[in-house]
Amino acid sequence: MFSEGSSGITVVAGGSSSGGVVTSGGAGSYVIQGGYMLGGAGGGNQNFSHNTRASPATVQWLMDNYETAEGVSLPRCTLYCHYLLHCQQTKLEPVNAASFGKLIRSVFMGLRTRRLGTRGNSKYHYYGLRIKSNSPLHRLVEDQQHLAMRQQPYSQKQRIKPVQKVEGLTNGMGLGVGHQQGAGLSDISAQVHQYQQFLDASRSLPEFPDLKDEGKPLPDGLHPQHVHTYQLIYRDHCEAILDVMVNLQFPLVETLWKSFWRFSEGQSSDTDTLDLHDESEKRLPKSVLVLLCKYEPVLNWARECDNLLYQSLVEILIPDVLRPIPSALTQAIRNFAKSLENWLTNAMINIPEEMVRIKIVCAGAFAQTLRRYTSLNHLAQAARAVLQNTAQITQMLSDLNRVDFTNVQEQASWVCGCEDGVVQQLEQDFKLTLQHQNSLEQWAAWLDGVVSQVLKPYTGSPAFPKAAKLFLLKWSFYSSVVIRDLTLRSAASFGSFHLIRLLYDEYMYYLIEHRVAQAKGETPISVMGEFACLNRSQRSMDPDRDEEDEEEDDETDEDQDMAVPVVVGEESLEPPTKLARTELYNNNSSTPN
Repeated sequence: MFSEGSSGITVVAGGSSSGGVVTSGGAGSYVIQGGYMLGGAGGGNQNFSHNTRASPATVQWLMDNYETAEGVSLPRCTLYCHYLLHCQQTKLEPVNAASFGKLIRSVFMGLRTRRLGTRGNSKYHYYGLRIKSNSPLHRLVEDQQHLAMRQQPYSQKQRIKPVQKVEGLTNGMGLGVGHQQGAGLSDISAQVHQYQQFLDASRSLPEFPDLKDEGKPLPDGLHPQHVHTYQLIYRDHCEAILDVMVNLQFPLVETLWKSFWRFSEGQSSDTDTLDLHDESEKRLPKSVLVLLCKYEPVLNWARECDNLLYQSLVEILIPDVLRPIPSALTQAIRNFAKSLENWLTNAMINIPEEMVRIKIVCAGAFAQTLRRYTSLNHLAQAARAVLQNTAQITQMLSDLNRVDFTNVQEQASWVCGCEDGVVQQLEQDFKLTLQHQNSLEQWAAWLDGVVSQVLKPYTGSPAFPKAAKLFLLKWSFYSSVVIRDLTLRSAASFGSFHLIRLLYDEYMYYLIEHRVAQAKGETPISVMGEFACLNRSQRSMDPDRDEEDEEEDDETDEDQDMAVPVVVGEESLEPPTKLARTELYNNNSSTPN
């Protein structure tokens, strides 16, 4: 018999049930998986309308780590994160957030839920529940709070998360029963305190838009309450994803997806596994979920919400694309991005294709953005070493002054149609900035000014996106002509120029992407998602191309994403200092005698 005197709860073996009332020694009880029953010690039978199924170990874990108290509260998402970590340690398959909430209320009677926090940053809390003072979870929260006070100004809000490996907690790096961590997926959650300083952990999930019916009637079998319930549980689901991402517990994203979409091994015959979703079925049956996934307004709303979620995650993981990021964190992010689409596809088995297609497009745009931003960040670190080297800068200036810019302009103008005055001004500004040996951040400000100057005439015009993309093409072509001239002259600093050119092209792409998104009133993720959706639709009309892509996917996937050398089979990058030294060595070895 397990007992918890302070809460008046006992868990006993055996017991009998009849007519919706379960008795065990005179105490009202709930049925728990494995033949155990949970009951109040106060005596008397207690009616209930559902069975809360849970492992006895989970119930004991709850009673060992939490207790009821007046005037306190605990974030609901934090408690669920604790539970996910517990499941990874005990090799249990977790239930989703809604089912777990039912279990919490079964163990701790009389709990109330409140939404606390400022507008736009509020979260649901269990009011009247706290972590026990002797619990390792309590020490985790204290450690993270101390870290937040050291790293953030007092005026900023810092979310508190369970992030450190203490007394058997695994930080969620496992994937549960029957699953193994993907090959090459770096375990950095144990060092999350070390890496969290590079994240923007204070960012919260933005408010989701209202779901508009667009004048389309609900299909048979759906009611307005079903739509409302779906919105609530999907918001909770997205908040849970954001919380585990802040703690760099990347594999838990797959677990959350499987839980939300009711995935289970052997779905057609494994009734024991299906029992784990009983509470979800009571709140939103899977048959209703399937119908919702075919309703166009819900599909459009899900796309908008995913774009907002993924944009928030990008800004959390890579708040500044130019700020140096540890190589271990970069590799973990890239490996996570590589796994995303497979995880989501696997989790959404038996979900209507309409919803799967939208989810995959949004997740694909998210993964592609992570890969591009980490590549850009890596290039920035390599270029920083070049820009801080006085000898290299002197050589670059000498080589640049020998370039025939008049000939370059004549060739480029035939294709680009650039104004001579604008090109000459950019040439002079570039040489002047290089001569002053400006920092990488000053170069970035100069590039941003160039974009603002060129696109200013199109501000507020519907032609802005087209003009921005056209400028990007012209910039790329013009820079390629300059690089070609340096190559033909066997410039000693060719490698340095090549590295700088790669960085500036990537950063210009980044700037244009954000300017177009701002002009359209959308997130950069949604802008890239639109392109990805168009690209997929074109590919679906060309079956021969699909077959070729499938055959060559393994060979070309990483090469297309990377602008710097990679290790085959692993999303890792060459150290920036090594990359910079390699470029310089190649320059010197290729210089004619």
